[in-house]
Amino acid sequence: MTITKNVLTKTQLTQTTPTKTPLRFCGQAGAIALVALLASPLAWSHGDVTPQPVDIKGLELLGDEWLEENPYREDHPQHELAVDIGARAYNSNCAACHGLEAKSGGIAPDLRELENGAWGDEWYKELVTNGAERNGRVLMPRMSDYVSQEGLWAIRTWLETVSMETTKGQ
Repeated sequence: MTITKNVLTKTQLTQTTPTKTPLRFCGQAGAIALVALLASPLAWSHGDVTPQPVDIKGLELLGDEWLEENPYREDHPQHELAVDIGARAYNSNCAACHGLEAKSGGIAPDLRELENGAWGDEWYKELVTNGAERNGRVLMPRMSDYVSQEGLWAIRTWLETVSMETTKGQ
């Protein structure tokens, strides 16, 4: 009976032994990454939500005094224009927090649940003109400081086209 001895050369040994990054370096890199993540404002928020201008070209001007109800409902001759403007305005001003197609991902209320008609208008007007705060933290800016009454009512007009009430909860 012959016993064979496996002897590895130094070159073979180096090729088969995985190289390890020193633990100290990994710890430092991990700490730096963690500090960068925690220091990032995006780690604690949902991105830049600076209100954007709304092009209301073609919509009837409503004046400085806020109306109590949405003037651009289905019986208004510019209803379709208001829906189109509202959809664009929503995407550039509201979707970051309230979700695409008004389907909230949990950051802010799902605006499809907003009641159609005068009751929903009252709630909507209150929030877009006064904003929302909790414990001194702005949850929603006063949108009327950035977007015209026409632009905000156009958004409301579009919201009614995607509301759960209109779409039967689909």
